Amino acid sequence: MKKEIAVFAGGCFWCTEAVFQRLNGVVGVRSGFSGGHIKNPAYREVTTERTGHAEVIEITFNVEVIQFQQLLEVFFATHDPTTLNRQGADKGTHYRSAIFYTSESQKQFSEAYIKELTAAAVFEKSIVTEVTQFEAFYPAEDYHNDYFNQNKEQGYCKFVIQPKVDKLNTYFRKEMKKDFLE
Repeated sequence: MKKEIAVFAGGCFWCTEAVFQRLNGVVGVRSGFSGGHIKNPAYREVTTERTGHAEVIEITFNVEVIQFQQLLEVFFATHDPTTLNRQGADKGTHYRSAIFYTSESQKQFSEAYIKELTAAAVFEKSIVTEVTQFEAFYPAEDYHNDYFNQNKEQGYCKFVIQPKVDKLNTYFRKEMKKDFLE
């Protein structure tokens, strides 16, 4: 198996984790923080917006099953890349849209895909997704991992995360792991 890492920030990491862990070829997803200026931040520090970190997911994927470009398609289809420092009711710089590329090819694919989406006028507003070189990933506290799957009846999960999972189920069904098909 040939593995690669992708690091995406698409608002709340509970949302992005729930989406990407359902894809064939994704062998691991961890919630955490990236893009800030202190080491090993805690969630309570990141939410103050003084650390500069974004809530991210670190995706380990098998490139023989799923390509980075496919992950980009899912990323842009399941969050709003046009709202600066916000996803729905979640506001703050830690909820920004960002791609932390781990290779030059990821950077090139990301920039080209954003240009493609912009040229096709897929979104009514301009895409504000940052494309930034990956520097470090700091894992979030354990209770953040697998949050949606363990808390499906919680209000935030029902009303914010479930619609994103439903969208994935509708538009990317053939890319989903059988265990997660609804």
